[in-house]
Amino acid sequence: MGITWIPGAERLGDGDIGGDMDTPDEPARVVWHTTESGAGDAEFDSTADYLIEIGAEPHLLYDPTTDRLGQFGPLDQSARALRNDGDDRTNRTGRVCVQVEVLARAGDPFTGYWQPGPNFAALLAAARSWGVPDVWPAGDLASDGSDSTSRDSDTWHDEGGHYGHANVPGNDHWDPGAISQSALLAAGSGEGLAARDDEPSGTAADGDVTDGTDVTDAPDVSLANVIAAAGTDPDAPQGATTHRDDVLVVERALRAEGLLAAEWLDGSFGTSTRDAYAEWQSRCGYEGDDADGVPGRTTLEKLGAEHGFRVTD
Repeated sequence: MGITWIPGAERLGDGDIGGDMDTPDEPARVVWHTTESGAGDAEFDSTADYLIEIGAEPHLLYDPTTDRLGQFGPLDQSARALRNDGDDRTNRTGRVCVQVEVLARAGDPFTGYWQPGPNFAALLAAARSWGVPDVWPAGDLASDGSDSTSRDSDTWHDEGGHYGHANVPGNDHWDPGAISQSALLAAGSGEGLAARDDEPSGTAADGDVTDGTDVTDAPDVSLANVIAAAGTDPDAPQGATTHRDDVLVVERALRAEGLLAAEWLDGSFGTSTRDAYAEWQSRCGYEGDDADGVPGRTTLEKLGAEHGFRVTD
């Protein structure tokens, strides 16, 4: 079983976007789309709301300029981003058919300016966990709306890998444009993240965490390092004592919870991060001086269980 919910991805909508796959014995694939819009947090939020409103949710929404990643539904279910090819339900082809909408325009390939980070690496790791190979079976992507691309039905059904929207039979869009196929695949480390096979028992907004999450391959976060970083004067210049790598893992988890703006993902446990962590402590049931924004083991382990990292001493 592969990764169903990507650690660190924000939950978008109610998590119910599709159903079972029609041909689960066929190879796994990913389909890349562009939203034909700008990027940034405001565009991300409005696009997510629009896709939900019209019932055209993909699995994933990705911002190439901020590395922000949202997930509408589990990867082992179908999405709603493709047209059918006659009676052939293309959204339900294969073991998985992961649909990714990128906040970009086909005419300006996002691999020319993007800033892929840990969330993009997690996206590719999730695809690989289902056996999606690092290949593009349909060949070249379209460089403009007049380009013809392969939309061969036999290739679509017989070969797993990465496809552009321009390669899917029954569809006439030319996105994602002439992105660099090699750069896209190279942007992930290829290391698998922890599989999360269970549907979460509640949303992040409820303060719930998933019990029994397998974090065998998850990153380690030192409690001592994070406490040391948070315990410094939050308004003082941040130096080596901030333990940047550990703090970044925590900040990304707070960002996924909707508690921290993307602009504060800087690896320094400053005022904004402490305020966000205090909100997390409140969600965990702490009040007053116990919700001071300085992590303790219990709340940090709850955050790690929800977002795929382990807490060490």
